[in-house]
Amino acid sequence: MSGHSKWANIKHKKEKTDAQRAKIFTKIGKELTIAVKEGGGDPASNSKLRDLILKAKSNNVPNENIERTIKKALGSTSETYEEIVYEGYGPAGIAVIVETTTDNRNRTAGNVRAYFAKYHGNMGQTGCVSYLFEDKGVIVVNNEDGDVDEDKLMETALEAGAEDFAAEGEVFEIYTVPDDLFAIQEALKEAGYEILSAEKSKIPSNYVTLESEEDLKFMGLLIEKLEDDDDVINVYHNWENCD
Repeated sequence: MSGHSKWANIKHKKEKTDAQRAKIFTKIGKELTIAVKEGGGDPASNSKLRDLILKAKSNNVPNENIERTIKKALGSTSETYEEIVYEGYGPAGIAVIVETTTDNRNRTAGNVRAYFAKYHGNMGQTGCVSYLFEDKGVIVVNNEDGDVDEDKLMETALEAGAEDFAAEGEVFEIYTVPDDLFAIQEALKEAGYEILSAEKSKIPSNYVTLESEEDLKFMGLLIEKLEDDDDVINVYHNWENCD
């Protein structure tokens, strides 16, 4: 597995303005609503909901917001969202996966297609790039003070069932099978480690470096516009120069 760090992107998202943070809360709220309607409001029996609650907390969504969203979803019959995944290519063939939740698939598909076209890419067919990515759980452990014993952390993580481990500057990244993410995160928390993020992700099998200034510019704009869209939940890509 590539040792490429996603933490720079995660950290960047966490440092956004209040308005952008509110948008993140809204997006996660849609995901929570879908999970509740699919599997009920009890995270003990609804693993998707449990994982999304963890995601919400890692993005600093207040507990009362989470509880209110779950309660509303349990009692509401009017809100209907569906999850749709789009795949395509950015400048110079960069692979891009766009995960969305929407109540209007025509609007969402039109917007996503327009972003790809405007910023020198194109939307492809389902499956055109997904084979280049692998589903993983990614746990980020804080080491800002440099006082975490790397060998001990690695031993704890591997004993808990982690698949891979990487030191990335001020953090450690631990990779898991997606379904093991929650259990391994809990094991690390119980061992006293500070978890900065624990989310399911799509990790590319290889990365592509862009050389052209024009390609760099338009790839950055494509990601920015996709992430700013209210219907887009996650954007994954194999662009190396993404900091």
